[in-house]
Parts: sequence; C-alpha cells; structure tokens
Amino acid sequence: MSLVSQTAEIEYPETDGKPIGETDVHRLWMIRIYDLLKHHYCGDRVYIGSDLLLYYLEGIPRKFVVPDVFLVLDCDPRPRRVFKTWVEQRVPNVVFEVTSRYTRREDELFKPKQYAEVGVKELFLYDPTSDYLDPPLQGYRLSESGMVRLAPDASGALECGELGLLLRLSDHRLIVEDRASGQPLLTEAEAEHAARIAEQNARIAEQNARLAAEARARAAEEEIQRLREQLRQRGD
Repeated sequence: MSLVSQTAEIEYPETDGKPIGETDVHRLWMIRIYDLLKHHYCGDRVYIGSDLLLYYLEGIPRKFVVPDVFLVLDCDPRPRRVFKTWVEQRVPNVVFEVTSRYTRREDELFKPKQYAEVGVKELFLYDPTSDYLDPPLQGYRLSESGMVRLAPDASGALECGELGLLLRLSDHRLIVEDRASGQPLLTEAEAEHAARIAEQNARIAEQNARLAAEARARAAEEEIQRLREQLRQRGD
C-alpha cells in the first residue's frame, strides 16, 4: 500500500469523545468572544472557529487541539467540520481560551506549549469569575523560545498585535477594543441596538432643535408685535 493510500485512509474525527460540560458563565463568554470577532470581521477574509477540532500534523490524528475561539487571517470564512492546518495552509493567528475550574491546569501549563507547537502567534486566557487565574486576563506571544507572557501596557491592557486589538478588564468583564479607533468591539445584536439608540437620539435631537427654532421664531414675532405696539402708541 502506498503512503498516499495510507494517508487517505487516516480518519480525523469531528469530536474528541469528551463530554461537553461547562458553566453558563464559561459557555456564554465563549459565545460572546466569538460573536465580537465575527461581527468585527464581517465581510472580511477571516475564519473564526469555536470549539472545533484543529489538527496540526498530517497523518497523526492524535495531534489536535480544541480552542474555545480561534481566528485565522487571510482564510476562507466558510463553515468547516474540522480544521486541518496542512489543508488550509494556515494556522490560527490568535486563540482565546475561557478558563474554568476544569480547564485551569491545562490552560496555564499545557496550552501555551501546545499552541507554540501548532505555531499560533498569540494566546489569551480569560477567567470571567477571577477564581482560577491570577491575573484573570493573561496573554502570550510566540517567540523563538516558545510562548512568552505579555506584560500589560500603562493602562493595564494587553495588546493583541496580530489583530490590532486591546484587551482589558472592567469590573472583571473582558473589554476588547480596536486599537486604532479606541472603540470597543460589539456583537451584531449590540451594534444593532446601539444603531437604534443613536437613531432615536438623532430624532429626539432633531425634534428638540425644531421646537427650539419654533420657540425662537415665536419669541421674535412677539417682540416685533411689541415694538409695533410701542410705535403705534407713540404715534397716537
């Protein structure tokens, strides 16, 4: 049997067989980070995956990771059943892991080494409960010696250089900002809500401006009438 035939017969499962069991907080933050990135890169050639098996060595199915959320630049955004780096000719630029009681040891000790083996450029760990990571937001960047821990900037934010983003905490809540604009990333639903609020505020401002203009016009007309009355009285 040829090597080509052997490789073609290798199975790459779509599930790791492990039970899925996470807290509501952990699951909701996985979804939120995915939604933030999905909306931010809507229409761009960027693939964003979540809880998907990522195989990184051809012919060795045991070599896989299952990132909570990962992003691949210059990659077809179509849906996938698994992600094979040798097929895509890409590895994730950035991975986000939401740490829980069950994943803290793996996230802190093993994930940075494993993602360095994959070739992931940046890794961010976030503990939404602040119970399992100290500090609860941590970042790593790939170097020649492996993943190196990132230091926060003067404002306390971690820079995601691959995506031009800043990550910071506000009352334990993760805020992701566009570094160039300083604006926080929003989900599609949040952006639509913000647009509706902005539209309502614009209508209110327009109405207030119209009422103010009408009030000024009435006041001016009243002043003209008053002056006319004064002139008439003097004329008498």
